[in-house]
Amino acid sequence: MGVGWCLFALAATNLHKLKPAPQDLPSVMTAPKTHKTKTYVLLFLLILLGSVGNTILSKGMKDAGDLDISHVSSLAAGAARVLTSGTIWAGIAMMLGFMVCHMLVLSWADYSFVMPFSAIAYALVPLLAYLFLHEQVSTARWIGIVLIVLGVVLINRTPHRTTPPGTVSETSG
Repeated sequence: MGVGWCLFALAATNLHKLKPAPQDLPSVMTAPKTHKTKTYVLLFLLILLGSVGNTILSKGMKDAGDLDISHVSSLAAGAARVLTSGTIWAGIAMMLGFMVCHMLVLSWADYSFVMPFSAIAYALVPLLAYLFLHEQVSTARWIGIVLIVLGVVLINRTPHRTTPPGTVSETSG
């Protein structure tokens, strides 16, 4: 499910390859705007797939019970519970979608933009844990989450890319 959404977003953001050359397009359809749009679409999917995928994976692992690795037989029984859980596989699928989105967005935007921006997932995860896993989230955690969100707002006020596409800044040692 998650991988499908990510592949759909990838296909949708690559439709520009089927269109005429950029000089034939009106100025409203410039590449930087398209580039920025697909970056934000993938960032949204990255945050959603990662947060929901981790929440579903956590639910599946809690349902599977404690895993005992002290004996081979208990390890095999735990592995069987994990590998036969549809919930765990759904979480894994969403995490794979997250990874695909993460790789794509890192090819379009600066690492120093993507990683802090994706920290908004740290605000979404406790909310999902509270709502769906019935975990208690302390006031100190909520205050930390507010600080993270404020940091993401500051990061969002900067350009998403500061290097030309296809280049990597090299530092001499």
